[in-house]
Amino acid sequence: MLKRLAFLLAAVAAVLVIPAVGATVSALGAIDALYAAGPPRPVPAAAPLPYDPAKPTAVVVIGDRGAVVSDALAPYEILATTGRFNVYTVAPHREPKPLTGGLDLVPDFGFAGLAARLGAKAPDLVVVPAFPDLGEPSTEPVKAWLREQAARGAKLLSVCNGGGVLASAGLLDGRPATAHWLKVDSFAADYPAVRWVRGQRFVDDGDVVTTAGILSGIDGTLHWVERLAGRPVAAGAAEAIGWRRYGTAVPVTPPAGMPDAAAIVNAGFRWNPGETGVLLANGVGEIELASVFDTEGQSLSSRTLAVSADGGPIRSRHGLTFLPRASLAATDLDRLLVPGATRGVTPPSGGPAPEYVHDGPGFAYDTAVSKLSRHTDVATARWTAKVLELPADDIVFEGDAWPWLPTALPVALVLLGAAAVAVFVRRRRPETI
Repeated sequence: MLKRLAFLLAAVAAVLVIPAVGATVSALGAIDALYAAGPPRPVPAAAPLPYDPAKPTAVVVIGDRGAVVSDALAPYEILATTGRFNVYTVAPHREPKPLTGGLDLVPDFGFAGLAARLGAKAPDLVVVPAFPDLGEPSTEPVKAWLREQAARGAKLLSVCNGGGVLASAGLLDGRPATAHWLKVDSFAADYPAVRWVRGQRFVDDGDVVTTAGILSGIDGTLHWVERLAGRPVAAGAAEAIGWRRYGTAVPVTPPAGMPDAAAIVNAGFRWNPGETGVLLANGVGEIELASVFDTEGQSLSSRTLAVSADGGPIRSRHGLTFLPRASLAATDLDRLLVPGATRGVTPPSGGPAPEYVHDGPGFAYDTAVSKLSRHTDVATARWTAKVLELPADDIVFEGDAWPWLPTALPVALVLLGAAAVAVFVRRRRPETI
């Protein structure tokens, strides 16, 4: 009896091992693809950047290994669109930094260059997005710089898991703070000196504001704009980006939980995701760009590739410099997404037809998630809205209910494994009589 039980357990393990190994490798590959650095390219010369000493200065800091795209670009555009701030991006050195999904940003300044621009002054506000290398030695230059700016009087805004960056720098000890609902429990274990708060989109503790998941950073940024420039300015910025939720009780995602089943299926069993090109063009909005890269990336349903018409750098609406990873003509794409108001794109012969993501009114992420539901499925799109902390009440979800094709893969593998075990058992039976 024990031998039969052991054989049965071994057979079950053999049936499950291939899908389990495949799912693990696929999930790790999906995460690596989100944060992968781009190829070496020449760094464009810095464009002239205006500086008005009468205005407060706000900077978005990017780590040496990059940052989460929405955490960085959404606050940047909100601050820039007000016209009330000098707004810059900064990193330890002025060299391309990967934002999630493969959007490579050339920061406006390295730390030394920003110090030369501001002189003896510290930035008035420092925005800290989530970094992919939190807890690793590569974050030390940023943490040391953050401690220095805070000591000189800079106000701080952490977006999403940027709260972990501030906590690891010791800047949240004894303070209430929040972070993404998927990470706040692990942060509570890693940084017990912080009073972690769950279920709020942002926490204001005077000179430090921390926000919950990804797009909660919009609420936190608008809160800082209201504090520094007044409520009418914040309301105008919210209207400019299409964020109709300003001044309302924005829903909060449940304070803890696991990834949805659709996310697990997409991460584990989309073993050959299509390559989705995202066209970079001069004048595109920073939030429009982020909405495409983050929606596709958080869905775990595709791999995005930043392209431009000629492979050269572009300048966004408010002056950021981005480097594509390929030219449109030199790529073999499954899809081509066009953020913003760019029209008349001519794809290479035989290439996919352009899909204009923001061809209607509304908040950029609402449109991007709605289109995601039609291209993939409703369950994947709803997961994406949840992980982005995007209220879904106004989003139109259309399409298949579930990611059926990737779901079929583990089922097929289990059936094949069971068939193989059955054949093996049948062949062994005459020998064991």
